Amino acid sequence: MRGCFISFEGNEGSGKSTQIQHLAFRLKQSGREVVQIREPGGTDLGEEIRTLLKYHPKGRSMIPMSELLLIGASRSQLVHEVIKPALNQGKIVLCDRFYDSTRVYQGYARNMDTVFVNETIDQAVDGVHPDMTILISIPLKMSMERRRTRHQEEQGSPEDRFEQLDETFFRHVHDGYERLVRDFPERVKRVDGTGSVNSTYEQIREVVTSLLDSIQK
Repeated sequence: MRGCFISFEGNEGSGKSTQIQHLAFRLKQSGREVVQIREPGGTDLGEEIRTLLKYHPKGRSMIPMSELLLIGASRSQLVHEVIKPALNQGKIVLCDRFYDSTRVYQGYARNMDTVFVNETIDQAVDGVHPDMTILISIPLKMSMERRRTRHQEEQGSPEDRFEQLDETFFRHVHDGYERLVRDFPERVKRVDGTGSVNSTYEQIREVVTSLLDSIQK
């Protein structure tokens, strides 16, 4: 049984982490070995880069180019240290964000050159691409409300540099994800994240089951 790589994308507050946990639990129950990772991060080096990108005070003045290259460095380490070995061992890899986040956040929202962004991605992933990308879609207003609620509940936690960005930035992020669905319809599968956790999971279960069935044939 060959390995399978599934990435999860979505606006802030879309519920990716919760859904990954649900899916991983069900897959393990069915006898599959599952590796759960996140971007940026997933390795010792990657987690240090994640802290610098999101929380470290010295990262607040970071320019978009530095942001892009640091994310690429974290991704390259993750691909070679975790993703490739797991896939070679027949495991299912579930990743909370992957290169589509770079296309959306650094490409569309930061307005960086699309060709350069894609070339940077290609260098970092070394030919490794998700078999499927699940986009958990929620309206921008709901995303903003969930981010505010989470911030209130996590008072005292380090501030996320990305979550401090304004509504205009996140409108570009939202539009960028809509563009992804149009550009990559075979790989990117949209699910409705506005309902209950269970209703969202049922949509995910359906598309993942279809993917795994096609791989096993």
